[in-house]
Amino acid sequence: MVGKQKVNKYIPPLNFSPVISTEVSLYRSGYPMPINYSFIMDQLHLKTIVYVGDKNKISEEYLNFLKEQMIQFVYIPMESCRDDGINKEIDKVLEMIVNVDNYPMLIHSNKGKHRVGIIVGIVRKILQGWSIASIYQEYGLFSGGLKDEADLEFITMFISHLEVYKDKMPKFVRM
Repeated sequence: MVGKQKVNKYIPPLNFSPVISTEVSLYRSGYPMPINYSFIMDQLHLKTIVYVGDKNKISEEYLNFLKEQMIQFVYIPMESCRDDGINKEIDKVLEMIVNVDNYPMLIHSNKGKHRVGIIVGIVRKILQGWSIASIYQEYGLFSGGLKDEADLEFITMFISHLEVYKDKMPKFVRM
């Protein structure tokens, strides 16, 4: 062996997947761990991370990583679709999504299943015009087949009061 080559191991966060990968990049995942930081830094080149979750204690290590990488971090507390005021919280996430200035963007929850599944389902329904059957199928893929009926009903019944500014709207939005 002539010399050792450094091998970068890029390990995406739990339940990582692109949501939109056209002129902008929107990703979904579970809570990033230190082992995921090189993937986030070197592969995604994120401008914004939105955390929808119930952990009100975010690790110093994670916050330092975000600061070092100059990634805008937005924490939107969310327990479940049964929370009072959740529509306002989801509209806050949607406001971030319909502004091209926030891309590339990652939206994560703790495991990348239910809370992120609701957000992605609403994006698919309201912003992209997907059928409910397709939304349910995608939700099921990321929740490991454990479809939360309350989450699916919430996606189906959700109505947004979102204001969209045409000059900031990504092209994937069909409004």
